[in-house]
Amino acid sequence: MAVRERSTNPSKKESNVRVRVAKKGKNPVRHSKFSPSWVVIHSKDTPGFKLELIDRIREGVKKSDWKQLIQYTDSTEKEFEHILPASISSMQKKAVYSKETSERIYELAKLFGLGYEVFDTKDDFKRWLRTPSKALGNKMPFELLDSSFGFELVENEIIRIQYNVYS
Repeated sequence: MAVRERSTNPSKKESNVRVRVAKKGKNPVRHSKFSPSWVVIHSKDTPGFKLELIDRIREGVKKSDWKQLIQYTDSTEKEFEHILPASISSMQKKAVYSKETSERIYELAKLFGLGYEVFDTKDDFKRWLRTPSKALGNKMPFELLDSSFGFELVENEIIRIQYNVYS
C-alpha cells in the first residue's frame, strides 16, 4: 500500500512527495517534485508537465536524483552504461549532469513509468526489456534505448501491449 504526502516550501520551486513502499527494512523514499524518480510515478503528457521537464533537463539532473532513480528502479548504473551519452566514471565525478545526459535520464524515467503502469510488476517490465521481441526485429527492447528512435519504438510497443494491439 502506498501513502502519499505532499509538502511544499513557498520559497522554493520544489515540493516533496513521500511514498511508502511495503518492503521490510526500507524507509519511505522522498521524491523531489519533477525529479526523474518522481516522473516514474507521475508520468503525464500535459504541456505544462513537459515544459517543466524541459526546464529540468536544461538545468541538469543532480547526481543524487540519478542515484534515487537507479534505486527506485531496482537497477544499477552498469545496466544503463550503454544507454547514457556519458561514461559512468565521468558521471561519478559530476554533481550535475549535462543536458544530453539529463535528457536521456528523463527519457528512461518516462519509459519506466509507462512500463510500470502497463506491466504487473517492476520485475515483469524489466524481464520484458531483456526479452527479444518479434515486433522489434527480434531485438531486446533494452538494446534499442541508446537512441531517441529506439526509445520511440520501445514506447510504441509498450503502448500496443497496453491496448492489446499486437503486431
